[in-house]
Amino acid sequence: MTVSVSFVFVFLYLTGPRAMSPGEAGLLVGLGGTGLVAGNFTGGWYGDHLGHRRVLLASATASGALLAAVPFLPTPALYAALPLAQYTAGVQRAANAALVAVIVPEGARRQAFALVRASANGGFTIGPVLGAFVATHFSYDYLYTAEGISGLALAAWTARVVPQGATPRTTRTPHQAGGLWPALRARPAVLTLLVAILITDIVYRQQYSTFPLYLADHHMDTGVYGALLAVNGAVLLCLELPAALALRRHAPLRIVGTGLLLVGAGYATLLLGATVTTAAAMMTLLTLGELLYKTTATAYMADEAPPHVQGRFQSLYAGASISGVVLAAPLGGTLYEASPTTLWPLCATLAMLAGAAVLRACVISPAGRATPGTHARRVAETPTWLRHEGAPAPCDRTHQTPRADPAGDMTQALTTAPRKPRGRHDEEPDPPLPTPLARYLRQRPAG
Repeated sequence: MTVSVSFVFVFLYLTGPRAMSPGEAGLLVGLGGTGLVAGNFTGGWYGDHLGHRRVLLASATASGALLAAVPFLPTPALYAALPLAQYTAGVQRAANAALVAVIVPEGARRQAFALVRASANGGFTIGPVLGAFVATHFSYDYLYTAEGISGLALAAWTARVVPQGATPRTTRTPHQAGGLWPALRARPAVLTLLVAILITDIVYRQQYSTFPLYLADHHMDTGVYGALLAVNGAVLLCLELPAALALRRHAPLRIVGTGLLLVGAGYATLLLGATVTTAAAMMTLLTLGELLYKTTATAYMADEAPPHVQGRFQSLYAGASISGVVLAAPLGGTLYEASPTTLWPLCATLAMLAGAAVLRACVISPAGRATPGTHARRVAETPTWLRHEGAPAPCDRTHQTPRADPAGDMTQALTTAPRKPRGRHDEEPDPPLPTPLARYLRQRPAG
């Protein structure tokens, strides 16, 4: 899940039961969002060095304990507790993605990430409704306590279903010693994707900040906005997993680029006029774009990552894909206030440029991979016209190189098995000669 349910209600909680001013509450919410993004960017580093399972357990436990303790803390202590809780939640999100990438083999990761997103979207669809009920009928304290307990339950469940040693231990070879940057530099398509996702996420999250303000300015009430969000959730729940299954054999960058183009097309529909129809069309295109690019991009990052930086690859994507939580509202709000008619054309243009850049990276590498060395090198196949007729094609699997002779001993055999000495009677007989020649040699006198 991108953000916790309690984070959705934190502003109301701070300005209500905690009696903070809107400015103080806004500052604390901003600190929490910054902590969330920082946790996403750094969580994979912890996993690569300490183990993804261990980091997930620690972050889920810390986040759950901090949220459960919020009702019992004095108000000044919230300036430390809430940003730290959001930071650990971000670490948990990155560690969870890295753990899925490590456990699930390539070829099944799109379906796995789609399943994770489907469960998160289902929880986030139901969570705010239940959270609002608990907050209004009982207390916000129960909301934070319940979410804290659920975080601790997640840690216990993960410890049970993912036993220690279930994730393979990666060992770095000498050519992997350079770390993250050499791996990224060798994969320009990954860098292109990360920049495109960062830009698109700022554009995409305008639906949660300036878009409802746009609807209100054109006399569409909160009910219309709620219905549009319901369309978004319903489409994702019903179609994201089937779409991942149906498209699993297609080039990932083509799917991601198409999804980003659909996001841009969604905002472009708002240029046709401010009506319920155009708003519904915008949300439908936005949802279809999200359905295509988010799951596929996450799996692509996992497939492209070398084993020793798998967590950091997932952290880079997780951080880029959530940066809009902090950047979208201030950037979009400032532009909307200065020039309302400029925001939507700019959003459409930026998302379409991002999609075009990803599709360009896919054109450079038709299979959706512009990164040599991602997989084991294969032996080049012999052309058909060079093969002997009826002979099988050369083996294209990788094979272990035979071990060289030990240094200083040029006579030792490669195999360590002792050679059995042959006696006179153990010699292999000469192959039989053709019958006429054999008869001639037997009849010829010796000498």
